[in-house]
Amino acid sequence: MITFTKRTLLAAAAALPLMAGSAWAEGLISIIVTDPANPYWFTEGEVAKATAEELGYDATVAAHKGDTNVESNLIDAAITNGAKAIILDPANADGSVGVVRKATAAGIPVFLVNAEINESGIAIAQLVSNNAQGAALGAVQFQSLVGDAATYVEFFGNPADNNAATRSNGYETVLSQYPDLEKAAEEVANWDRTQGYNKMQSIIQANPEIDAVISGNDEMALGAIAALKEAGKLEGVVVGGFDGSPDAVEAVKAGEMAYTVLQPVAVFSREAVIQADYYIKNGTPMVSEEKQLFDCLLITPDNVADYTAAFTLS
Repeated sequence: MITFTKRTLLAAAAALPLMAGSAWAEGLISIIVTDPANPYWFTEGEVAKATAEELGYDATVAAHKGDTNVESNLIDAAITNGAKAIILDPANADGSVGVVRKATAAGIPVFLVNAEINESGIAIAQLVSNNAQGAALGAVQFQSLVGDAATYVEFFGNPADNNAATRSNGYETVLSQYPDLEKAAEEVANWDRTQGYNKMQSIIQANPEIDAVISGNDEMALGAIAALKEAGKLEGVVVGGFDGSPDAVEAVKAGEMAYTVLQPVAVFSREAVIQADYYIKNGTPMVSEEKQLFDCLLITPDNVADYTAAFTLS
């Protein structure tokens, strides 16, 4: 497993030469994301599409919205359309193994982004954020803000996505060292803002004295913030997110979110297409390691001005 670290990735990805219009680079790259209604996945798809088009490919972006049946149909469409490569954010760590195997059997190389599957050797590459590193980064910041004693709530992402457990375990590894940090509730909100809002409303009723919220992603955190604001309880509550989404960046600037952990989605989405292009041209992987980790960054009020457009490669 190879790990890519921090800001050097931004410069490196932006500096990589793209051979637009190359005769080698004709054909379709099919990009399948989870749900572009979420700004994180929207960025993932748009960066991959823009990179593919820079390289001279046609590119399509479709969404499975976490449904493995829809995902399977989209893979079938990519095979039927003769895609040269597939960039896939898998719907399910176990349930997506079959579709990756199906595309590979059809001779189409698959490059996974953002989420892993629980099998190696069938995708050419799996490019994901270093979620363990990012979770530790966020948890250390969280503890520094809440202190050694506090009552907090955790929002857990989609259990079918390995990232949810990895982040939660990373939080627990750090926070369990402080016995007076009491977790009053842990709720599954499936990466969704509305679910975060609804779950936070229920938590407030059961636990009116909450000091802090740590969340597996920004959308759930933003939902919790909305519920806390509505209840007149946001002031003094530390809320931490994960993704570095534009809305989260604005919430940090507004003083409503204490921090967010930036996943370098623009970097690994671009890198996946560059690696796909290399494989199409050469028939071998550009990077020998299948699983590739990209380190996360911490966005706080101290540096938020540097991340106005957190998902761009500027």
